[in-house]
Amino acid sequence: MAKWTAFPHAGDYAFDAASLKKSWARLHLGDCEPLPKDADVLQAWVLFHNGEFQKASDAGLKAGGDGITVANKAASMYATYLETKEKAKLDLFMEVAARAEAQQKDDPKNANAWYWQAYALGRYSQGISVAKALAQGLGTKVKNALEQAIKLSPKHADAHIALAAFHAEVIDKVGSLIGGMTYGAKKDVGLSLYKDALKLHPGSAIGMIEYANGMVMLEGDKKMKEATRLYEQAAASKPLDATERLDVEMAKAELED
Repeated sequence: MAKWTAFPHAGDYAFDAASLKKSWARLHLGDCEPLPKDADVLQAWVLFHNGEFQKASDAGLKAGGDGITVANKAASMYATYLETKEKAKLDLFMEVAARAEAQQKDDPKNANAWYWQAYALGRYSQGISVAKALAQGLGTKVKNALEQAIKLSPKHADAHIALAAFHAEVIDKVGSLIGGMTYGAKKDVGLSLYKDALKLHPGSAIGMIEYANGMVMLEGDKKMKEATRLYEQAAASKPLDATERLDVEMAKAELED
């Protein structure tokens, strides 16, 4: 297995099992992942929150069971933010989607098994082009998995964001008529899902970024000012772990462009 690119702010986050337990509720407000009972799984999460994504993924896979979720999140965050080679990135997303699908069969009530499949397929779709992904039937798969995640975990803010992004991306690429008729994508549903996500997790930098992007896709340039304000809010937020740091850095970079 190729060595993954290191998290650029290594050492800035130094959770251990005890401090992670204390911050768990706040750190997992977005994905509603329950605090693991298994010490090995908890240790994999410690590595994840400190930005040791490859080690977290390996440890999660080794632990099995609920460890699959941390492996999937670590690989997804790494592929989204740090992997620069397009093929390696797409391969990682497909690995996550396959693992998450297998996890659904073992544990069908695990909301994050559905969420990580959808997240990985959604990012893969953006990589190959949303239009191409829709033609391959991936859109329906993503939508169904996210709806299932929300059904199982109604407060899952990240699933609300991803489902909102599905509506926005589809309408942006194929228009509201075909988007609505063929894929069930609706502008008002998308906007309302973004708002719900930020109600569930008001401090989410990625929530603000995605809402800003989706707002412009769905409502056009007239929303640019509001979108910029959301980006500024995201850039000013205080990250608690490695992934939140990557979200904040992304917002800052976008504002500088």
